[in-house]
Amino acid sequence: MRRVAPTPLARPATLRWLWGIFLSALVLVVLANFVIHKPGHFGIDGSFAFFAWFGFLACIAVIVVAKVLGVFLRREEGYYRHGLDLGNDQPPDNAQAGRPVDKAP
Repeated sequence: MRRVAPTPLARPATLRWLWGIFLSALVLVVLANFVIHKPGHFGIDGSFAFFAWFGFLACIAVIVVAKVLGVFLRREEGYYRHGLDLGNDQPPDNAQAGRPVDKAP
């Protein structure tokens, strides 16, 4: 079997470069809070680096909600196969191989 080369975004060197850019931008935005003071409208949004830590906590909340939903929405393997009406839970061999059905005389 031939090995496929990874796409440019999946190469380890590119990933390290992208993470470096991301972390540099994050540090610059947080450091900008020392120079640029934006008054808050609701009290808490005037705290230091509010948008950085609020975004981080919101991201964690989305991940936790997705994991909890996954517990309730998960189905056992073969759940959608039960409606095939094949007489059993297994597809015919020729359907697995993707070949047409041979009709023997």
